[in-house]
Amino acid sequence: MVIRPPVRPERITKFLKPYVLKMHFTNKYVSAQVIHSPTATVASAASSQEKALRSSMESTRDVAAAGKIGKILGERLLLKDIPAVSAFLKRDQKYHGKVKAVIDSLREAGIKLI
Repeated sequence: MVIRPPVRPERITKFLKPYVLKMHFTNKYVSAQVIHSPTATVASAASSQEKALRSSMESTRDVAAAGKIGKILGERLLLKDIPAVSAFLKRDQKYHGKVKAVIDSLREAGIKLI
């Protein structure tokens, strides 16, 4: 059974940033996903856990892997006609290292950050 998120009034959704980039880093893997806020669904995602990507990476957890994940996510977003996202950083995430690698590679792929 699927529970749908509550429908928000239009006056609220008009001011929401519709697509939000969320990143998660573990000791083994890097993952990033773009969430459509009004419907609370995942628009696109990329992770270093994917079998097709694991074989092409030397390490699945370093800055180079984060950059590759950002590039792949950017390509997938362009295929779905999503031109811009807003980045959501957790309290302990700073714009440095892996976070910077993901965001910079998204920009290089042609995605605009709001």
